[in-house]
Amino acid sequence: MKALKIISGGQTGVDRAALDVALRHRLECGGWCPAGRTLQNVKDSDGTVVIYPVELRGGTEQTVRFCVELERPHQLIDASRVSTEDAAKLIADFVRKNKIDILNVAGPRQSEWPEGYDYASWVLDIFLTAL
Repeated sequence: MKALKIISGGQTGVDRAALDVALRHRLECGGWCPAGRTLQNVKDSDGTVVIYPVELRGGTEQTVRFCVELERPHQLIDASRVSTEDAAKLIADFVRKNKIDILNVAGPRQSEWPEGYDYASWVLDIFLTAL
């Protein structure tokens, strides 16, 4: 697999965790932050991982709708049911199976899920360390 690039919308929470972990692992990262970022990040990626707690809502739910409408690969990770280790394995399997070079990571902002940054950071760190 060639070097993975991670993109996100850059909001506080899950999006920001994805970019911070990518930078710590010296991976290329980016994404769209202005209005319309959700759709553009889905379009610009080879697949999307959506990390959320319990239920999909708001912009996180919209991301999944875009993935379905555009028939883009996506992996849902319900943090209330999946350990960080199992979530990292789900991402690894998803990336391998779908031959993903550009991975979009999406999820709730910090104000909607205060624990999201830490959960996403741990999951992505485990995933990237195992690559």
